[in-house]
Amino acid sequence: MLNPILKDKLRASMIHFVLSSILALLCFILIFFLLYPTPLAQATGVENLFFLMLAIDVVLGPALTFIVYKKYKKTLKMDLLIIVIIQLSALIYGIYAMYKGRPVWIAYTADRFELIRANDMIGQDPNYPLPKIKPQYIFVETNPKNPKEQLNMMLKEAQSNISPAQQPQYYRPITQATTQIQQRALSIAELQQYNSKVAVEKTLVKYPKADAWLPLKATAVDMVVLVNKETASIIKIVDLRPWE
Repeated sequence: MLNPILKDKLRASMIHFVLSSILALLCFILIFFLLYPTPLAQATGVENLFFLMLAIDVVLGPALTFIVYKKYKKTLKMDLLIIVIIQLSALIYGIYAMYKGRPVWIAYTADRFELIRANDMIGQDPNYPLPKIKPQYIFVETNPKNPKEQLNMMLKEAQSNISPAQQPQYYRPITQATTQIQQRALSIAELQQYNSKVAVEKTLVKYPKADAWLPLKATAVDMVVLVNKETASIIKIVDLRPWE
């Protein structure tokens, strides 16, 4: 039979664990269904950070509760309040950091897509405000008609490593990329050069309208954007490799 003191400690820490788990589930939905829809969490590398943060938060809070809990302790409420404040502060900071680094644009530029995060952006354009939740597709005009503007674009990329896709003054509606997507889209057969045949076939079964693809350059793991070549419509970002 458990010692009454130990039993109280276990009960208190278990309650704390359940509440922490509910909060963790809400955070999971926010990150993986809204801010980083699958498979963008893997593409940006945020999933490792997220699970590390939650593991620490969900385990540390209940563990501290187990340590400090004594049923008739005068400072018990204050001790528990401090634990909750520390736990919530760490969680809020982590979520805020992930929100600031959320993907906002899937930008088509030249012959590929680039995943652009909120903290990658250089400058602002009122015509293209940052999406608050899910990233949006956008076309980047990489061949401006003004020679001076084209020179500035090339110099900024060469000297500062700032991609045109990070600069909203070059943004255009994704519908303007129709011709380029149709011309640049690659055959499905080429995917098997960089992925197993089984992985490619298993993925394509889910998206029967996809008959071509384009690379997606991301921060952690480069992926593939499936498209329909005839309509230039974007089908889905999938967890396949676009190159070696």
